[in-house]
Amino acid sequence: MPKYPVNVFLPAAGLGERLRPVTRHLPKPLLPILGKPIIGIILGKLFSICDGKIGVNLHYHQDLVRHWFKESPYEQRVTFFPESPILGTGGALKNAESFLAGGPFLVHNADILLDIPLSTLIEAHLSSGNIATLATHRHPALSNVVIDENDCVLEVENPGASRPDRTRMARKVAFTGVALYSPEILQFLPAGASHATTAWLAAAKAGRTVKTMDFTGSYWNDVGNPKTYAAAVMDTLRMIGETFHRSAGAAVGNIDASGYVVIEQGSTVRDGSSLRNCIVMPGAEVSGSSDNCIIGPDYRVQLTDADMQPSAHAALGKDMGLSGPLFASFDAKSTGEKGSIGTAVLIGFGGSDRRYYRVRQGSMTAVLMECGKDDPDFDRHISYTAFFAARGVPVPRLLGTDARTKRAVFEDLGDLTLYSFLRYADPLRIEEVYRKVVDILVRIHGPATEHVHDCPLLASRLFDHSHLRWETTYFLEQFVTNLRHAAVRDRQALEEDFDLLAKTVNSFLPTVIHRDFQCQNIMLHNNVPRVIDYQGARMAPPAYDVASVIWDPYARLDDGMRVRLLEYYLQEMQAASKDFEEKAFLESLVPCRLQRHMQALGAYAFLSQVKGKRYFLRHVPAALRLLAEETALVRTSYPALHDLVRSLT
Repeated sequence: MPKYPVNVFLPAAGLGERLRPVTRHLPKPLLPILGKPIIGIILGKLFSICDGKIGVNLHYHQDLVRHWFKESPYEQRVTFFPESPILGTGGALKNAESFLAGGPFLVHNADILLDIPLSTLIEAHLSSGNIATLATHRHPALSNVVIDENDCVLEVENPGASRPDRTRMARKVAFTGVALYSPEILQFLPAGASHATTAWLAAAKAGRTVKTMDFTGSYWNDVGNPKTYAAAVMDTLRMIGETFHRSAGAAVGNIDASGYVVIEQGSTVRDGSSLRNCIVMPGAEVSGSSDNCIIGPDYRVQLTDADMQPSAHAALGKDMGLSGPLFASFDAKSTGEKGSIGTAVLIGFGGSDRRYYRVRQGSMTAVLMECGKDDPDFDRHISYTAFFAARGVPVPRLLGTDARTKRAVFEDLGDLTLYSFLRYADPLRIEEVYRKVVDILVRIHGPATEHVHDCPLLASRLFDHSHLRWETTYFLEQFVTNLRHAAVRDRQALEEDFDLLAKTVNSFLPTVIHRDFQCQNIMLHNNVPRVIDYQGARMAPPAYDVASVIWDPYARLDDGMRVRLLEYYLQEMQAASKDFEEKAFLESLVPCRLQRHMQALGAYAFLSQVKGKRYFLRHVPAALRLLAEETALVRTSYPALHDLVRSLT
């Protein structure tokens, strides 16, 4: 589509005083978000739809801003407007009048992250006759722009400070820092220092339209202090489905990292370091243990657990009374006072409206699971926990339950998943941990299976032909049709292949399986793997679990490691179970890999298309590559499936 011929002005002169000491080294526009400076993220969005030039005002650390533009794709587009002293948001525009007077222009503060459809804002302004169109948000703590019933600006309370007058009842919105202006707005600004609100109010008084557009519900972060900067980093991690990021150019030794960890370029994290909920800034050198902080070259900003969470999680945090049987583990010996108040920080979401909180009081923590009233997995989760624990499967200890409210309290296993561990660990450590993970499978497939009748809920939960066919239909509908929009050349032949595959997998001797035994469901607690999310366990061929973890699209292992881990599994299963048949297991492995990877592709499609979690699309190529390798091995047995997968790759 054609781009809008709109120039862009980025106010970038501010001192960033509330962000000190972070801004002693970098101005706010150059603060990194997963390796990209805020100004680079903004310009990337703007120039996907705009085709104009860039104006930037400068004051604080202006040499760094100039250098960044010199190394950027925008060097030939930019004109700088130095200020001494700083002229304010209105004075900056007046100072750039010669640049801005030629036509409509977009102003975007260089220290905010705003996820709105900018084309909607631009088109609304260009077709309206407004002298100004302001992107606004209904944020009570910052809503100081008073508007009328037509969303036009009447007044601004405490201009420049974004502090509402709490005593005044009126329709109010918060200005996000993004606006479209017609060049006539410059006539309403005085020479010298001023605030942009001066022009809004003067233009409105003169009969011109200064209108607001409400983007409430869209993501907006004004990076003004260490907490909001940390939130911007954590939110970006959540948006891409990660908890760990290491920028190119960061020197990282053999470390431990858990929670949300970002290591920016130009930093050094030394061998033996331990990081939990940390942002390591450019130029920092880190050693030892660090927890809940922003670490720079000569500073350490200490924050809290709640501060170092994505804002969607932090918003759902709460104080919680710790009385009653559910919280019996928080006893007087551990916390000092029975029945007192603890904090609860959201750490994750599950299916059926399930939520997980880290509950803390003093030095003690636990994980609270809150389920919806109709969640069918609650009873299974409780029953399976007791059963697996009794059979040596390392699940979190159950500390308390309340069946009436569908809540349970579990041991806190920390924040480090195997998936995150793989992002920074060296190969020798990885293989060592995977052997321990295989040990968990052996316990599930061996001792747990031998005593499965001690857990009737699990013993009767078969992963049979109908469930296997559901998975392949899920793959066909969600991935092939809804995501890839691919045509099936011979639907009847494909259904026959699916049916044969289900019969084949179902013909092998079942054991207890986890059913989603992949690296995101393995926690590393004190360097020991522990398994979570096991409430979906069923009775099925054990190769399904082996396929899930050794041929895991989330974490590609090299072929040599796969061979060694598979040999280790076979050896340990022979020792653990008298019923284990190696020949039958190996015969089942490729059919189970086919089944598992079709299920994974169906899930990635559903989660990205229906649930809006687009980051799952990153894992599609790996899963599809694995499926293609597997169908090539059995093309004569499943010719229609082989043809379909080949057409998708």
